[in-house]
Amino acid sequence: MSLFGIANRNQKTFRPKKNAPGNKGAQLQRHINATLGSGNLREAVRLPPGEDINEWLAVNTVDFFNQVNILFGTLTEFCTPFHCPTMSAGPKYEYRWADGVKVKKPIEVSAPKYVEYLMDWIELQLDDESIFPQKLGTPFPPNFRDVVKTIFKRLFRVYAHIYHSHFQKIVSLKEEAHLNTCFKHFTLFLWEFRLIETAELAPLHDLIESIILSC
Repeated sequence: MSLFGIANRNQKTFRPKKNAPGNKGAQLQRHINATLGSGNLREAVRLPPGEDINEWLAVNTVDFFNQVNILFGTLTEFCTPFHCPTMSAGPKYEYRWADGVKVKKPIEVSAPKYVEYLMDWIELQLDDESIFPQKLGTPFPPNFRDVVKTIFKRLFRVYAHIYHSHFQKIVSLKEEAHLNTCFKHFTLFLWEFRLIETAELAPLHDLIESIILSC
């Protein structure tokens, strides 16, 4: 089976795709699909003229959550507590889990457990209508951008782990083009809206630099 084929729906880390919030979200999702189809990722990430920045961030946050969710859901055969006992991005970078509510002090967990915690946490944010409003015209909270930045920072860590720990397996299965396209889209979006601090991008600095300079 293709690495990026249909994920095993019995895997705990796999979740059905979430829908973009509200009627406006559906319109913006159609715009995303149309611009992605053009092959111009730089154009695809730009805020459409006249659209609300928070609406655009919300729809794309759901979209990138779905992408990473499916990507990692197909890696569970290779990313196990035995093979990946820590959530890392090479020998220099290790990530510990804390959500500030249930887990206030960062704890060391395996990579699959980290991703499980992360996907659960993101779903809670996306399902909270006080953060991601579902109804057209409902205002976004003052801290909305901060929430989005935290989501992107943590989703980036999943990409960093995949590239550092599983890329050779992906290459052997000839699926690197799909992964690279997904990450390129993700990178251009976070760069366009300055969603992650530069220091956080260090584990994939060279790859990110090549993406930015080539577009």
